[in-house]
Amino acid sequence: MGTAATSLSPVIGFLVVLFAAAEAILDPADFVALQSVRKALRDTPGSRFFASWDFTADPCRFSGVLCEEDRVVVLSLGDPRAGWPGLAGRLDPAVGRLSALAELSLVPGRVMGQLPATIAQLTNLRFLGLSRNFLAGAIPPELSALRQLRTLDLSFNRLSGPIPAGLGDLPSLSNLILGHNLLSGPVPQFHSPSLTRLDLKHNNLSGGVPALPPSLRYLSVSSNRLAGSVEQALPALAALNYLDLGMNQLSGAIPPAVFSFPLTHLQLQRNMFSGPVLPPAPVAIPNVDLSYNRLSGEVSPMLSTVRKLFLNNNLFTGKVPASLMERLMDSRIRVLYLQHNYLTGIEANLTSEIPTSSSLCLQYNCMVPPTGTACPFGGGAEKARPTSHCVSRRG
Repeated sequence: MGTAATSLSPVIGFLVVLFAAAEAILDPADFVALQSVRKALRDTPGSRFFASWDFTADPCRFSGVLCEEDRVVVLSLGDPRAGWPGLAGRLDPAVGRLSALAELSLVPGRVMGQLPATIAQLTNLRFLGLSRNFLAGAIPPELSALRQLRTLDLSFNRLSGPIPAGLGDLPSLSNLILGHNLLSGPVPQFHSPSLTRLDLKHNNLSGGVPALPPSLRYLSVSSNRLAGSVEQALPALAALNYLDLGMNQLSGAIPPAVFSFPLTHLQLQRNMFSGPVLPPAPVAIPNVDLSYNRLSGEVSPMLSTVRKLFLNNNLFTGKVPASLMERLMDSRIRVLYLQHNYLTGIEANLTSEIPTSSSLCLQYNCMVPPTGTACPFGGGAEKARPTSHCVSRRG
């Protein structure tokens, strides 16, 4: 009996090895697709990402490759520990044949060429992150077929043309990050109920700010060519904790409701906003930048609870509220920039020096600023406006 068991053990061992080898065999379509992806890319000096990509071995053990059963489900191209640049070459259209892929990413590098439209074939894709490379051309409208997509990050490339309107209809989309490209045309309508981050800054987008989902937490469209009013679009975004519309051509009034949002940053600088600033209650936003607009009226004492407040280069008149000065003097306001307005004085008398931890600038108003106020470089040499400016403003 023992002899029979001994004679069978090599056979059993062989069957175990054979079964394990069968389990490790990658789907042939995925195997060929990975070969094509490898041929189109190369390591740059300092990167050894492809050192493990030996196709005589199991591709599921390659760096950046994760498999489930016999399919590739994650492809992370490049070693984030290698520094920049990571990989060079182009992204081969064969990547679209990895039909079980759920995540596709690319480390910062020198990958060029167009974004393959074949990525739209990856119907299980949830994460697509190809930022900080040199991808060029249009964003393929076919990407609108990725109904499972949650995050799309194509920032810091050279992509041009319009944002495909269909991206706004992706039902699962949470994060759309397309900043620092050459995109043009309008901001499309977005209807995804799960969209929380929309980052389109530093492009050439034009038109107005459309209606956006109330689920948004982060909105940045700064440094574009957007114009028109935001009085209809913004009040619905009451869950925002970051809002940056700076450096556009937006106009009209700033909706008072914005000042009640749970924001950490409110950046509306360098636009054409006009009219008074009328927060309905003390503002709990730590950082508020409304500089370089056409805002007018008196400075609201409701702004005295802001930590860093930039109201410079507007048309504000009247006196600086005592509450702002009191909080500046006890360092609860760290920055208060009011230069280049038409302010006529300060409601409170300064009986001590401004703390070194705080910064106040009142240069070029209809008043002589207090001594010791630290203005930023480039504020000009004149301490006060010419009298003629102030007379005409009062008139």
